[in-house]
Amino acid sequence: MRAVILGAGGRLGQALCAALPTADPLTRADFDLAAPTRLDWSAYDTVINAAAYTKVDQAEQDRAAVWAANATGPANLARIALEHDLRLVHISTDCVFDGTHPGPIPETCPMAPLSAYGAAKAAGDTAVALVPNHWIIRPSWVIGAGASFARTMLGLAERGIAPIVVADQVGRPTLAGDLAAGIVALLDAAPGTYHLTNPGDALSWADLARFVLEQAGHDPGMVTAVTSAEYYADKPGSATRPPNSVLDLTKATEAGVALPDWRESLAAHLATPFTTPPISPPRGPGR
Repeated sequence: MRAVILGAGGRLGQALCAALPTADPLTRADFDLAAPTRLDWSAYDTVINAAAYTKVDQAEQDRAAVWAANATGPANLARIALEHDLRLVHISTDCVFDGTHPGPIPETCPMAPLSAYGAAKAAGDTAVALVPNHWIIRPSWVIGAGASFARTMLGLAERGIAPIVVADQVGRPTLAGDLAAGIVALLDAAPGTYHLTNPGDALSWADLARFVLEQAGHDPGMVTAVTSAEYYADKPGSATRPPNSVLDLTKATEAGVALPDWRESLAAHLATPFTTPPISPPRGPGR
């Protein structure tokens, strides 16, 4: 595989670089989806797009930037993939759905985003789906190197601050390292859209916070569970999140790709010191 990883500096991008050490890693400084530089695309047969605008709340006020990165950028990649006959792997999100589907959400569920971030990602998905050799991968609640929900909860607990966390949004966490390995494995499956998270019991953000604190030796009773309405009451302009982010994993499982249970992987992640691995400079003729 002659691959290039876009967004190599992000939490998933770093994990993808570890899973595909021969790939050419490009950070935002090397290749910005919102203002793409020229690349020698003939050097590659596979483009993995892990780059995105991910500040969900800020996107509500920064709609031009989120649209450029999450909609226009993937559309440009789709055109490039068609012109150069490339495999295009694009990382999506549970936020393309409105969260009203009863039970785990299948890939065939209509997209109905509730936020500017979700709308831009849905538009990007639509463009990428026009490429015959496309893989759209939808995770949820990604946790990896650098800033993450888990690290935020631990930081609060270590400072003696009781976390206040919503209890009416349900999903499953996805560990970046597991997700990266699953993405690579899915490239041996047929093109298409796949939901890919760590399996296991669904839970709320508040329950996830309790699990994180308990694993780190803190009192899970520190967590105060509130409704979304209560949490966002003093945060005007915040994005609306889907109440149900539990994704159906049947299609990926039938393709032979199943990640470890989230409890196992998250416990191992929390037992490892938080470090941010360096990104190797881009290799090969792609620059």
